[in-house]
Amino acid sequence: MTATRVLIVDDEPALVELVRRYLAAEGMDVAIVRDGPSAVEAVRERHPDLIVLDVMLPGLDGFEVLRRLRTFSDAYVIMLTARAEEIDRVVGLSVGADDYLVKPFSPRELVARVKALLRRPRTGRGDAASAGHLELGELIVDQPTRTVTLGGQLVPLTAIEFDLLSTLAGERGVVFSRQRLLDRVWGMDYVADEHVVDVHLANLRRKLADDPSRPVFIETVRGVGYRFRMEERSR
Repeated sequence: MTATRVLIVDDEPALVELVRRYLAAEGMDVAIVRDGPSAVEAVRERHPDLIVLDVMLPGLDGFEVLRRLRTFSDAYVIMLTARAEEIDRVVGLSVGADDYLVKPFSPRELVARVKALLRRPRTGRGDAASAGHLELGELIVDQPTRTVTLGGQLVPLTAIEFDLLSTLAGERGVVFSRQRLLDRVWGMDYVADEHVVDVHLANLRRKLADDPSRPVFIETVRGVGYRFRMEERSR
């Protein structure tokens, strides 16, 4: 069985070595880079399964690194930030991070977060998975190829955005609470603020040009969660 490939991107030697030891003790293949440009190059070359990415980096900050990575990599990303401000977390999630930790943190907590992400399936678990191919007006969700087209144009989605869409679209009309979406898309053992669902759904809506005030696809059910509209409308 091939070892899980993890890339640590951080310029604090003591922290990096500590994290490396903990992850290596779990049988993971760990590589280290210390600046933004090297991180982008290393992801292209090594194709890691998961990236531990610091926000404050020489060359390119972690947000810009992640923006570039998301154009070619679907690896799980845990962002590290030295500040607890919500804006850092929101920005990180909005550009494609899967999780975040605020420094200082326990290496054991990081290992637990890594394991939880790696246990999360890369495919949606709703009925969309069994349906395989959903045609919803001009929106087409194809599970086998994990592609989405709208009006004949390919819509580039992250893995989480695709899983959210296929979960909601696979059970049209059903209201999903944020916690239920966390359980279905991120996994039952994943621990995170429910706000992460709102951030990824906001990104998904933006890519679908779906105005929350006049939704064609995804509706907000106030005080409860989200649902995919029953009507199959053209735009």
